[in-house]
Amino acid sequence: MNTPVPTGTVLDRILEARRAEVEHRKKVLPETALKYGVAAATPLRDFAASLTRPGINVLAELKPASPSRGVIREPFDPVALATSLEAAGAVALSVLTEGEFFRGTLKNLRDARKSVQIPVLRKDFIFDPWQVWEARANDADSFLLIVAALTDRQLEELVALGRELKMEPLVEVHTPAELDRALRVGVKIIGVNNRNLKTLEVRVETSFELIERIPDDCIAVSESGIRTNAELLKLREAGFDAFLIGTSLMLAPDPAHTLSALLGQTA
Repeated sequence: MNTPVPTGTVLDRILEARRAEVEHRKKVLPETALKYGVAAATPLRDFAASLTRPGINVLAELKPASPSRGVIREPFDPVALATSLEAAGAVALSVLTEGEFFRGTLKNLRDARKSVQIPVLRKDFIFDPWQVWEARANDADSFLLIVAALTDRQLEELVALGRELKMEPLVEVHTPAELDRALRVGVKIIGVNNRNLKTLEVRVETSFELIERIPDDCIAVSESGIRTNAELLKLREAGFDAFLIGTSLMLAPDPAHTLSALLGQTA
C-alpha cells in the first residue's frame, strides 16, 4: 500500500499540523454542511483545458510565505495579484490555503477567484475527502494532491472524489517511484515538483529526468525553481504542457511584469 513513512522532515511537520486542524474543523463544519456549500458554489472552470492551450501556459501561484523562506510577500493582496497576473498572461492560478506554514487562507482563494475569469487551484496538503468538499464549496476549480503524503488508497479515493465533483486534481510527484504510483491510479494531470519537499532542495533537472516517463495522454506540469524564459522554452521543448511558478513572482516588486518577462512579452 506504500504508506508514507514519517521522517521528521518539514513535510511531516506540516501534515501533522494539518491533520489536527482538519479533525477540529470537521467537528465544527460537518461534511453534510459542506455539500450544501458545493451545491451553491459558482460553476466550475476547466482547469485541465487551461493547461493545454497553445503557447506557454503558466500557473501563477499566490503564496504569502513558505517554510524555506519565511514571509515572501507583505503586504499580500490576493485580488490585486490575481487580476494583474491574469492580465499578464497566467492561464490559471494556484492559491495557498495552508495557514501555519504558508500563511494562506481559503478567503484568499475565494477573493482571488471572484476577481478573475481563469481557473483557480487550491494548493494545500490534502489527505481527507472532507478537504476536497471544502475546496469545491469555496469555489476551487481543482486541488493539489501530493503523492509523497498519501497512501495508494488515499490517492485513489481522492482522485475519484475529485472526478465525481468534476475537478481533475493536479497530482504532484518528484521521484520515479511516486510517478509510477500516480500512473497506476490513472492520474491525468502530473506535476513534477523540482523542490524535494523532504529536503527543500530545488533541482529543475528533476523535470527533465521524469518527463520521458510521463505518458503523452497526461498533462505534464513542471513546478518550482523556474526563473527565466529560456528555462520555460527548454522545458516546453522537453514535453511539458504547463509551468507552476510562485516564489519568483511573489518576490518580485512587480509580479505581473516579471511574468510578462518570463513569457517573453517584454524587452
